[in-house]
Amino acid sequence: MGVAMAASRRFVFLGTGTSTGVPSLGCHCEVCTSTDPRNRRYRCAAVIETPRGNILIDTPPDLRTELLQAKIDLIHSVIYTHYHADHLFGLDDLRQFPKHIGGAMPVWCAEDVETVIRRTFPYIFSGNNDPAVNWVPKLDFHRIRHSEAFHVLGELIRPVPLVHAQFPVLGFRIGDVAYCTDVNRIPDASWPMLRDLKVLIIDALRRRPHPAHFGLQEALDVISQLKPEQAYLTHISHDLDHEATNKQLPAHVRMAYDGLAFEF
Repeated sequence: MGVAMAASRRFVFLGTGTSTGVPSLGCHCEVCTSTDPRNRRYRCAAVIETPRGNILIDTPPDLRTELLQAKIDLIHSVIYTHYHADHLFGLDDLRQFPKHIGGAMPVWCAEDVETVIRRTFPYIFSGNNDPAVNWVPKLDFHRIRHSEAFHVLGELIRPVPLVHAQFPVLGFRIGDVAYCTDVNRIPDASWPMLRDLKVLIIDALRRRPHPAHFGLQEALDVISQLKPEQAYLTHISHDLDHEATNKQLPAHVRMAYDGLAFEF
């Protein structure tokens, strides 16, 4: 499925799970032992396939497996929501792509994300003449500035400031689709950025409230206020069984799952 050839864009959920993934290590609950493949959730990431190439949102530790599973051969640019390990620590998997796209990987992120990348992956930026340098990711940083829109591969992307416990993070709006993972509060100034959506993708960790994520009812309350045509829940823990939860949701709200895709 490489690069999208049609004029339309395609959104692909690579991973829809919480930071531990599902199944969770050492757990034998009904969801973790489920045979429903939609209950197997890698850490959160997504790809937007466009006529000019594939835009990756975040680099989780499961990135290589996710891309292979989705049959996506190339990434042409990366945008980051924030720097937590479950959204960042698969960055080394980007090293395969520069030789195919003809240069360093364009990486769009806030200043704090670049700082953490440089501190966490110092070998990428050593600048020495060691031949092994040819085997590290080659990155070309571009700054995301608060609510200032930017272009990636010809697509206008608007960052949406969100709150994730005490951390500032970003959602992204591309056309009439918004992706808002890892959020437990939407600042007042960000609500207008999420109006008039066809598709809203929103964090819904579990049934109970959580200090850093929307719980299921909180996510449904946000959806009720924003009134998108369609909503998908992501960043899901083993507290929510796919089929059982879907049966309890409004018709225009669905549980996302790894590999789910839609055109827009």
